[in-house]
Amino acid sequence: MTAHPADRVRFRPAALKDSRPRDWITRFGFGAGVSVVAGVVSVLAGPRVGGAFLAFPAILLASLTLVAKEEGVRQARNEARGATFGTLGLLAFALVTALTVGRLPLWLVFVAAVSGWALVALGAYLIARFAGAGGDEPPAG
Repeated sequence: MTAHPADRVRFRPAALKDSRPRDWITRFGFGAGVSVVAGVVSVLAGPRVGGAFLAFPAILLASLTLVAKEEGVRQARNEARGATFGTLGLLAFALVTALTVGRLPLWLVFVAAVSGWALVALGAYLIARFAGAGGDEPPAG
């Protein structure tokens, strides 16, 4: 099966002049929204669970830098662990999608991929917690 010419990835710097401010605001707004969700989840469920939402690479480094500056290196380390679990979940999402797209209805592919993400990310978190991850750090204070 060959790709349609319109589906090919191309690099066209001249196309930047065609972008609208609304498009840029949407992109930055999405990044900010992901950061807010991760922060709320961190407050409600703890930094390791909240860190799972920091699997978006574009904001991970900035988020970890801010957490380290405002809440300390220990907290940033916990966030990084959570991001690792989220990344494993993201890999599961990609694998489930790759194996099912074109074979199942798209809504079912999405449900299966999201379920795979949640199972792997939360499973990795629980396994790491059971194995004692984070127990190597001195108490804060």
